[in-house]
Amino acid sequence: MSDHRRSGGTRPGSVKRAAAVAIFSLACASGIAASPSTSLEVVTSRQASMKDMAAAIRTIAGMFGGKLAYDPTTFKAAADTIRARTGAALIAEFPSGTLGPPSGAKLNIDQERSEFEALARHFGTLADVLAVDAARAPPTITSDMRMGPGMVTGGGSLLGKRPGVAEIAPAKLPAEHVLHLILQDCSSCHAKFRERTR
Repeated sequence: MSDHRRSGGTRPGSVKRAAAVAIFSLACASGIAASPSTSLEVVTSRQASMKDMAAAIRTIAGMFGGKLAYDPTTFKAAADTIRARTGAALIAEFPSGTLGPPSGAKLNIDQERSEFEALARHFGTLADVLAVDAARAPPTITSDMRMGPGMVTGGGSLLGKRPGVAEIAPAKLPAEHVLHLILQDCSSCHAKFRERTR
């Protein structure tokens, strides 16, 4: 097992702060469109999907942060929920004609579609890794699931990657670190592609 996965210790406060921002953004990611009916259906479905994903992230962050009792079955179900709504599934949630007011999804998703899709796929890769970790999760949270104090959280998102910072293969990272990178992808995507809510 990689040394990265053996690092002990954690910073639950940072998980809680990042989770709070990403969960709020996910919950508000899509508003209800007024018309036409097909657009309304897509946006309504998108909103429900984002809320499901937000709830799943909240659950996992709560377990790592100590706010919720850890349960491996619940961890797996939440990770599977995230995986099912990322990657190609996330891309499919944002077709042309359902963007812009009043949905909350910016029109620039169409203009910068390749960047949006690359980020969605990156998100999906991280979600796949988290789901694999959750599928083999032990009865209790172990030190190799924790993000060590020396681990760098920056650079996980494609939009926020610092020049010269090599990204460690997600499969070599502990589950808590993968969760941090997922939260970074959420925050980066919403910062660029979601209208601010008041």
